[in-house]
Amino acid sequence: MASVRQVQVTFDCAEPERVARFWCEVLGYVVPPPPAGFATWGDVDSALPPERRGSWFACVDPSGAAPRLYFQRVPEGKVVKNRVHLDVRVGTGLVGEERLATLEAECARLVALGAVRVRLLPADDENESCMVMQDIEGNEFCLG
Repeated sequence: MASVRQVQVTFDCAEPERVARFWCEVLGYVVPPPPAGFATWGDVDSALPPERRGSWFACVDPSGAAPRLYFQRVPEGKVVKNRVHLDVRVGTGLVGEERLATLEAECARLVALGAVRVRLLPADDENESCMVMQDIEGNEFCLG
């Protein structure tokens, strides 16, 4: 039987620290402490060759239960829909108007952080309502 492995979710982006800090606000994640020997992440970045400065950033679930998020700078911009996306589950167990109100409230909070509301997918015979959104660099995610 295969052993359980840790999972990290990696985002390609233009501004790793900016996108990481957005997701910290969305998910309640934190920036981990810098490695031993460095007082700040800025010190870590300054120690890198100029071409690698600002090339990555990470954030973690403070409880350690959820995957680490890693953000890496890539030269190309986003041009097509994500093949994988995060579902941010804020309405678990809620239905109908109560679920919609919760989704709308969280959507408003995230829009204030720079997210974009794309569309509401109303409940149907199989699924409860969810909201399709984009982060500050256009990566799709769902509020559900």
